[in-house]
Amino acid sequence: MSLENIRIVMDQTYHPGNIGAAARAMKNMGLSSLYLINPRCFPDDEATSRAAGALDILENTTVVSSLDEAIEDCSLVIGTSARSRSFPRPVLSAKDSAAKLATEANQGPVALLFGRERMGLESKQLERCHFHTEIPANPDYPILNVSSAIQILCYEIWQYENGESLRVKEESEENVVYPSVKEVELFNQHLEETLRDTGFLNDIHQGEAMNRLIRLANRVRPEQKELRMLRGILNSIQEVAGKK
Repeated sequence: MSLENIRIVMDQTYHPGNIGAAARAMKNMGLSSLYLINPRCFPDDEATSRAAGALDILENTTVVSSLDEAIEDCSLVIGTSARSRSFPRPVLSAKDSAAKLATEANQGPVALLFGRERMGLESKQLERCHFHTEIPANPDYPILNVSSAIQILCYEIWQYENGESLRVKEESEENVVYPSVKEVELFNQHLEETLRDTGFLNDIHQGEAMNRLIRLANRVRPEQKELRMLRGILNSIQEVAGKK
């Protein structure tokens, strides 16, 4: 079932009760994969108390020390944010995010990423996401508790997966295989190496150029076969440049 491949990732959660509430929200909506990045306190009695009947999710929670560990095998990462950032990724509604996650989870792991209670996700973390999503709220007080946000997005995933939302699953989209985050990062490293070999990158503007190229690759989202083709092109360029 595709819901098993949808990973809820919580970064540096401060209040253990939010972890328990998130587990309960996930259990309500049929999700089971919870990843925690450097939680302040876990396991914890408050998390257990708030989880109620979702103790199995807490018991099987994966605790990691970095974002890389949490998402490197995922082909799609959607980050939650209530704030506009510089160089923003495309923003999806909660419903559209659910549709993308549920559809692509048929091919393998995908992730929905939540930041710290007070600060949310950092810009560098959002840059690792293919898309951003936000939940519209009262403009006078638009900040949702992290477990409430998880409940809303898990609900939309459940609705989509069970056919209760008005949508049509495109068969062609379901059959597309996207590369994992790790494969995309290896491509980005290969691209930077090749651009250095050809002299395109210089020490003055190399960071800005690579940031824009990485944004472009994330926005386009080449399929796994297309990414392999692009790496073959980079190998050819390096051979011509005498760097292979």
